[in-house]
Amino acid sequence: MKTAFIGGCAAIAAGFMLLSPTAQAQGAPACDRTCLEGWVDRYFKAVIDDDPSEVPLSINVRFTEDGQRIPIGEGLWKSMKAAGKYRLYVADTEAGVIGLLGTVVEDNTDPAKGTPAAIALRLKIVDGEIAEIEQNVVRDVKAAERIEALGQPRKEFLTAIPPKKRMSRHELVLTANEYFSGMQSNDGKGDYPFAKTCNRIENGNLTTNTPLKDGETMPDPKTATMYSAHWSCMDQFKSGLLHFVTRIRDRRYVAVDRERGIVMAFGFFDHEAGDTRTYQIPNGKTVTAGPAQPWTWYLGEVFKIENGKLDQIEAVLQRSPYGMLSGWSSYADGMSDAARDVTGVAEK
Repeated sequence: MKTAFIGGCAAIAAGFMLLSPTAQAQGAPACDRTCLEGWVDRYFKAVIDDDPSEVPLSINVRFTEDGQRIPIGEGLWKSMKAAGKYRLYVADTEAGVIGLLGTVVEDNTDPAKGTPAAIALRLKIVDGEIAEIEQNVVRDVKAAERIEALGQPRKEFLTAIPPKKRMSRHELVLTANEYFSGMQSNDGKGDYPFAKTCNRIENGNLTTNTPLKDGETMPDPKTATMYSAHWSCMDQFKSGLLHFVTRIRDRRYVAVDRERGIVMAFGFFDHEAGDTRTYQIPNGKTVTAGPAQPWTWYLGEVFKIENGKLDQIEAVLQRSPYGMLSGWSSYADGMSDAARDVTGVAEK
């Protein structure tokens, strides 16, 4: 059965925007962590079967894939043949939102084989129906294989924060946003809230604290002219060598899990190229780095935050047309570097 659905006040709160989700239900959603995670299973089964009627969909359900608003039943619905095993969930029980970084398997020209892909997914559940579906499908086989090889999320993402140490939703979003603000036009002079244990994985690759190979020496962050994956999260930011990330925009914080101290965001990293590639780093040296042509990364990113510090970071990302929008923001918001909490949950 093929059914196509297409459809569709902002308040400023302490430095970032809090937006109401589509058809937000009144009161706390009656769906706990297990319930929300179960919606992913239901959704994936419907996609695999290419049958939207298998899941309850709001009459005004809104669906985007890779930033494009398309009819439900197209895109991944036509090609997905199985779900992968890796799943990093962000369950926002207050907003009725489930976020996911994971893997899927798509069709292959050889019917006996499949093609793995990575996915960042967000489902908004309102009154027992899916009201919003947002997915960034990273069709990079090697990235998907690396993510699948992780086996399961790092234990930090699965560990609850003691109740008395849990941060507010507002505090969690602001701390996550310091990561984006610190990377944008990075100058090495910020107050970066990284825990000493911080590690980052992107598309299944460890991009901080990577072990040295035989014969390698650790580059000195104070004298190097190119940032290194061998460095800690703090050393990378203190080096000032990420300056070539000229703008991090459409910073949409889509799920907040206070129990585990996790925040999920979607956004775009722009690299303007040209003369923005040449800059002075804290040691006074002038360096040239970054993509030589205009470049945009479209990503879903998850942050583990504890005691006010960024502890673990994980992202799936793909290159998109420069300046692309998400399909969930106005042009002005999509080009802005302001932080926007789009969960629609007011702080208690």
